[in-house]
Amino acid sequence: MIGGTPLETDEVKRIIVNFALEVQKQIPFSFQKKRKRVIVISGPTCCGKSKLAMELAQAMDGEIISADSMQVYRGMDIGTAKASIEERLLVPHHLIDIRDVNESFNVVDFYYEARQACQQILDRGHVPIVAGGSGFYLHSLLYGPPSGPPSVPEVRKALEDEIEQLGSEALYNRLTELDPQYAKSITKNDKQKIVRALEIITLTNKKVSKLSWKGRRKPQNFDFHCWFLHRPKDKLYERIDKRCDRMLKEGFLEEVMRVEPQGLRQNSSACQAIGYRQALDFLQTSQSAEEYEQFVKNFKQATRHYAKRQFTWFRREPLFRWLDVDLHDHEMVFDLIQKDYESL
Repeated sequence: MIGGTPLETDEVKRIIVNFALEVQKQIPFSFQKKRKRVIVISGPTCCGKSKLAMELAQAMDGEIISADSMQVYRGMDIGTAKASIEERLLVPHHLIDIRDVNESFNVVDFYYEARQACQQILDRGHVPIVAGGSGFYLHSLLYGPPSGPPSVPEVRKALEDEIEQLGSEALYNRLTELDPQYAKSITKNDKQKIVRALEIITLTNKKVSKLSWKGRRKPQNFDFHCWFLHRPKDKLYERIDKRCDRMLKEGFLEEVMRVEPQGLRQNSSACQAIGYRQALDFLQTSQSAEEYEQFVKNFKQATRHYAKRQFTWFRREPLFRWLDVDLHDHEMVFDLIQKDYESL
């Protein structure tokens, strides 16, 4: 009864049906699984992202996932500015020292292992903090792994043999003729990318530049809060030069000599890493004072060029908010990222 008036059976049914319809409409919203938040800290090499990630992790009960394509390799420590053992004891780090230098690791491996690490950290009730400057890897994490056919071992092996015999420049020139747009996005020293690009073209008869990231469904299970730290280039380059000098004092060349027999030269990706490629070239010289001076110059120049490419890459990444860490004080940057993460 409503207000003392009995309801007709049909009226009761209508009310129940209407109520059920309204409830059904609300189900996708009220029961929708909330995406779990993940902090992403990137920026050019030597801008201070690792230090900030450590401080955030300690303050927010976080764990760090490395987004550095070379820190996955055991033994490549000084040249990749890898977190120290002491830092890893203070804060758990992931995707560091997970491969031997004679093993492969690519962007698809990173995509699956990084996302698995995010989920495991969240399951423990902690905050995932992805930190690193590898733009291609981070793009994969945000949007899904790149499209393209699976690798065919026979085709890949033939191209790898060819690049060893003819040199990367010869195959880069071939790629430039077949797909000039994609060739412009890499360098003649990117052996792994050259081989993969030529493999895709061989298997599909299509240009790599025509394989769109946009055609894939963007993963929806994480809510990424992305930041790009940067500094004025003159100050960044000064920091880069000082870091290169510090790495050399800490025994970088000795590290390269230790890792080389483990298969460094045979790893088409690792042997092209900044610093390692220049060191390997130097170790094949007579190692005179003049040649050492040229090596140091090449090392610093290659690192600065890499930083420049990182600026170029992240200007095309719409999810990243840029923070000038030279303009804003450290505490302000820390508070901004933390409050953004904690806001509703």
